[in-house]
Parts: sequence; C-alpha cells; structure tokens
Amino acid sequence: MGKLSILGEMWQFIRHKKRYWLLPIIVILLLVAILLLVTQGTAVAPFIYTLF
Repeated sequence: MGKLSILGEMWQFIRHKKRYWLLPIIVILLLVAILLLVTQGTAVAPFIYTLF
C-alpha cells in the first residue's frame, strides 16, 4: 500500500459521502507541510516558524 492509494481512498470517501468541504482543509494542510519541509534547512526557517 503506497501513499497514492491512501490519497485515492480519501478522494473516494470525499466523493461518495459528498464531503467536498474537506478539500480546502486538506489542501491547506498539504501546502503547510510542503512549506515546512522545503524551508527546514534554510536560513528562512526561523522566520517561517514564527508564523505558526
């Protein structure tokens, strides 16, 4: 089971249960996670962490 199958199952759940309001929450969480991973080792990291 890969990560893509988890995303596929999540998409099927959202589509089947008509929980489309979950999509913006998931997208924002993914963007924040990507931002934290990208800036983890840079000089910008202390400034990013002060936002949270």
